[in-house]
Amino acid sequence: MKRNKLMASVVMIAAVALLLVLTLGEEKKEPETGFAAHRVIAHAMGGINDKAYTNTQDAFIANYEQGTRVFEADLLLTSDDQLVARHEWTANMSKLLGQQDVLPSDKQGDVLTHDEVMSSPVLELYSPLDIEKIMDLMLNYPDTYVVTDTKELEPEQVTKQFQLIVEVAQKKDPALLKRIVPQIYSRDMLEVVNKVYVFPEMIFTLYQTQDSDEVVIEFVKQTGVDITMPTTRATKSFVRNLKKAGARVYVHTVNEEKEIRKLSRLGVNGFYTDFVSENDLNRIKGLRG
Repeated sequence: MKRNKLMASVVMIAAVALLLVLTLGEEKKEPETGFAAHRVIAHAMGGINDKAYTNTQDAFIANYEQGTRVFEADLLLTSDDQLVARHEWTANMSKLLGQQDVLPSDKQGDVLTHDEVMSSPVLELYSPLDIEKIMDLMLNYPDTYVVTDTKELEPEQVTKQFQLIVEVAQKKDPALLKRIVPQIYSRDMLEVVNKVYVFPEMIFTLYQTQDSDEVVIEFVKQTGVDITMPTTRATKSFVRNLKKAGARVYVHTVNEEKEIRKLSRLGVNGFYTDFVSENDLNRIKGLRG
């Protein structure tokens, strides 16, 4: 009789233990918060009226109204060392931005002054941005985040750009620095940026690096950075191993629902995009988180 009771107790304990294992295994992860809660990063402040690369206040507001909360800004130094939102200093960019009539011909492929940028409407009606105006937008829209695309590789230039970013943020509201996410273009750039300010989030963009997948994964383990890469580099194994190492994984630049679905199946967390809003993404069924 005692033996039967003992066996019954053992069976009961085993059943409870199994139930606990199953329950814990099915426990859902807590939902992401802050920057990590968003899957869309609006490329160059997002597209507006089918136009990309404008980096304008109007594009920011239009995409915000469609549910997007994370905005990538192209940031360049002007000839007088101010920081403005522009993708590149080329005649082709001046043409793309519809500035042939507002800029003298000899200025359309040159590095402009701050005043020249800010007094030249984009596509005749959209308002250009500098770092001051970007920070003002962040103050007025306190649930937004800005990802920097500063493009420079030389430490001296990188330092100058991020000193300007930090100075303006600290002047307006130091809390803004918690919502700025720098992109770095090499592993060495992380230290350069950290010497200016240690931002809570950082994205390593892979389009300029020759680092192997293994080197990038090890860097993620050591530093905790997130990763963005061209769609052509995103493989299932690379994405899986990056996430296992602790990174959120983004791809750029994606504007088609079919491609978003495909990349989502690979495990990608988010997308840099011109024309897909966060609201649009929420309507696409079956996307993985």
